[in-house]
Amino acid sequence: MINRVLIRIKVIQTLYSFLLVEKQFTLESTPSQPTKEKRFAYGLYLDMLALLVKLAREVREGRERVSILESTRFISRICVDETVKSLLAKSSVDFELAPAIPALAEKVKESAIYKRFCKDVKGDVSAPEENLWADIFNLIVMTDPQVSALMSRRQNFTLKGVERMKDMMNRTFRNFLASQDNVKEVETALTKSFDMARELYFRLLELPVELTDLQLQILDDNRFKFLQTEEDRNPDLKFVENQLVETLRNDEEITAFVDNNKISWRQEDPVLLRALLKAVVESDIYADYMACGTTDMHADVELWRNLLKQVILPDANFLEALEEKSVFWNDDLDIISTFVLKSMRNAEKKEDGAALVFDKFKDSEDERFGANLMRSVYKNKDTYRSYIDETLKNGKWESERVAFMDMVILLTAMAEIMNFPNIPLVASINEYIELAKSYSSAKSGAFVNGVLASVVSRLQQEGKLLKR
Repeated sequence: MINRVLIRIKVIQTLYSFLLVEKQFTLESTPSQPTKEKRFAYGLYLDMLALLVKLAREVREGRERVSILESTRFISRICVDETVKSLLAKSSVDFELAPAIPALAEKVKESAIYKRFCKDVKGDVSAPEENLWADIFNLIVMTDPQVSALMSRRQNFTLKGVERMKDMMNRTFRNFLASQDNVKEVETALTKSFDMARELYFRLLELPVELTDLQLQILDDNRFKFLQTEEDRNPDLKFVENQLVETLRNDEEITAFVDNNKISWRQEDPVLLRALLKAVVESDIYADYMACGTTDMHADVELWRNLLKQVILPDANFLEALEEKSVFWNDDLDIISTFVLKSMRNAEKKEDGAALVFDKFKDSEDERFGANLMRSVYKNKDTYRSYIDETLKNGKWESERVAFMDMVILLTAMAEIMNFPNIPLVASINEYIELAKSYSSAKSGAFVNGVLASVVSRLQQEGKLLKR
């Protein structure tokens, strides 16, 4: 019921909500009015950041020599900073703190800090880092005699400069923690969004039952009017005896969901329910149905499929009511209503063993897809943003002026392209072009297409993307 298209929509919606208010992580800037001490402290600060990156790459595990620390978000974030990238490139040959790295790597591997983090990760790339790098820096790097000796040989060395550097490093760690994304919180929001989409599905299946019950009550009330018509005394019960409605009413899964979630259109919005019923009974679809002689299950199913498509779903009051219940339901409606219509058709085939209610997800792979896509965005979004920004710069675009929704779509597209080898490249790109057309500006589809094509081409040339 929740297919890949809707999963992508939900991931983008959730990311947009969280990234919009995300606190940006930045490194310390070059000191204003620099003195010798400030220049020394800032230069040492940059070297310490480079040292942590090199240390992360040095600490490796197992036969494949995998670096768990190199994939942490703190290291990933500082590696995309232009100043740090430049420093790492220059220090590949000559780096003053390089002699201390092998011994530091051994200390880190033997430390309780590292072992605890490895235990927490257990293959989960979204495991919180908390004070990991602050502890490595303060408790291992800054207490190492060799590091102290190497720092003391630098030009303009002062103990006060070292303390200034330590303050800058610890501010950087605090800023990182303040901006660090709570992936679990985002996943919880995504799961809730899926649950709400599921609720909309059951609400739409329950709606014909409640509209029918309301019509039956009106017919019963008419029998007690003071001035009765023949129609009041002998009403046509064809509509209220609809076989599809009875099938929906008696389905155990629908009944259980409605009862457990206390769903009731009549209690929540009786005015809307009456307005929808009025629109139904005044429609040509209803008139044609009531005018025909006898009906069967097929005719009863087609009645409600047509009423849903042509009367209920386009109703402005109905759409407004949905938006009040969930800001995302109107976006979900096209996909969810398609499955509701399929469920109604399945009711016709129920005797042949066709399931009336669709499973929440098609399979376990689809069930995991949303969370895995979300994690992939959060783990790598700084790297993907750097790819996108470089493409925009080369194309004379200003990244600050790009619509935020377009940027979220691009980040999500990059995460899918880079992390899901079983999804064809063209399929991913086309999906996000269509999403951009639907959820951003009129020109967004062409924009997203152009940026993705450029980024993908570059990554393929560099050997970072093997998928074709």
